[in-house]
Amino acid sequence: MHPPRILTYVFILGILLSAGMYARSTQEEIRKRQAELQAIRDQIREFEEKIKTQQQHEKATLELLDMYDRKATLLRRLIARLRGEEKLLQEKIDTTRATIATLEDQLSFLKKHYAHYVSSVYKSGRIYDIELLLSSNSINQFYIRTEYLKRFTEQRQKDALKIDGKRREIEETQARLQQELSEERRLIAEKGAEEDRLASLVVERKDILRQIRKDKKSVQREIDRKLKAAKDLEGIIANLIEMERLRKEREAAEIQRGKLPQPPPVAGTFESRKGKLRWPVSEGSIVARFGNQTHPTLKTITQNTGIDIAVKAGSPVSAVAEGQVSRITWLPSYGNLIIIEHYGGYYTVYTHLAELRVSEQQKVKEGDMIGTSGEALDGPRLHFEIYKGREKQNPEHWLIRQ
Repeated sequence: MHPPRILTYVFILGILLSAGMYARSTQEEIRKRQAELQAIRDQIREFEEKIKTQQQHEKATLELLDMYDRKATLLRRLIARLRGEEKLLQEKIDTTRATIATLEDQLSFLKKHYAHYVSSVYKSGRIYDIELLLSSNSINQFYIRTEYLKRFTEQRQKDALKIDGKRREIEETQARLQQELSEERRLIAEKGAEEDRLASLVVERKDILRQIRKDKKSVQREIDRKLKAAKDLEGIIANLIEMERLRKEREAAEIQRGKLPQPPPVAGTFESRKGKLRWPVSEGSIVARFGNQTHPTLKTITQNTGIDIAVKAGSPVSAVAEGQVSRITWLPSYGNLIIIEHYGGYYTVYTHLAELRVSEQQKVKEGDMIGTSGEALDGPRLHFEIYKGREKQNPEHWLIRQ
């Protein structure tokens, strides 16, 4: 086989294989996203069953409030995923519409080209073809003109097939568009239903909060749970520090063996930003400072390991400095929390989050939105902490004065 022809076949085969691989990867991605959505729905149903069981036996409790919070988190995550699916689908619909427009332009061009030929044949008819053959000056020219007319006719037949092919392609693409539009309508309806469920859940949660706030025993239990949550948080930070120490040891060994290059020097450190850090929320006031705190009702003294900022629920929460999300978890009394690791062994902690906008190991820059604020038993707020290794810092010494 001729080398250029071999290259052509290889090129075409490569296109076909890559197209098949792309189609398979797209289907796998769709199945993966659907499985993730279904997993979230299954978790929501589990919490719904737990809530029903608890409501049958007990009144408003802190544990019931926890379940409402966990369910609300899952609903927000599901809604965010559905919004993402809707956006991707809208992009597909726009692409499909553009494809239809391009195909229709191509079909129109082929039709005009073919119509011009048909019109010419109709006007001159086969007489022109016969005249062309009879006017040949030699037998050789006669044969050449015969072959030309034969190929010319074959080309017109091919043009007709192309027109028919384009028409079928448009019909298939339009059918795909209708499927995509139907899927979009289904997604929008599902998203709307989940948003309604979340709105109802928020109202029910507020009612439970009101009941718990009136119960002194529940308020005292919440203080005890906060102390335990603070200890659990210390444990998480200690575990992260140990994991980072082991990682650095492995990295140093790899550098020494020449398997890894020497890392570039870090430009700027967290420590140099002391007193200049941006606030995690753009508004709000400190309602509980770092250190010993006296409860307004019970008059008990507890230690606050960070600061509490009273802020409207749903307010954007931002990273105070560049870093990497080390852990996203949930703790009783703290609710959803995010821990960000910064240069120099510093960590910042953000708790009482309603919505989470980042994932673990994600790198963030100063000012990047990481979530939205929620509502604790004491009211709408954000709890914020800073650690230097295992040592708790007073955030007010680090944040820029307001």
